[in-house]
Amino acid sequence: MSYLDDPRVLFAAERTLLAWNRTAVALIALGFVIERFGMFIKILHAADAAGQRQMSFIIGLVLIAFASIMSMLSVIQFRRLVKRLSSDEIPEGYMLWCGTITNVVIAVLGVMLIAYLARGFG
Repeated sequence: MSYLDDPRVLFAAERTLLAWNRTAVALIALGFVIERFGMFIKILHAADAAGQRQMSFIIGLVLIAFASIMSMLSVIQFRRLVKRLSSDEIPEGYMLWCGTITNVVIAVLGVMLIAYLARGFG
């Protein structure tokens, strides 16, 4: 418990949660671009690009998986902090679930993207 009785503590924690969300979205986008760049290389140099395609595939998927995991961990961290806040630090009627749902959806979409990309690899 922080004993500050100030809702700014909650708002700062929520800003941090949403900063992790933006980071996860950026890493997922970067992972997707890296994965697709290998396909582009394969198209340009059909004969000798198999190793490069596989490496970009792996790096892209690892970035997407990392982003999904970090998105879920940020939700856990936020929920732990909210449990420690006093009732005076949480404004009445404030919807705490909005930020957490956003991060969970991003994590699930990241996992779905991994499944989609892995299914189409070849």
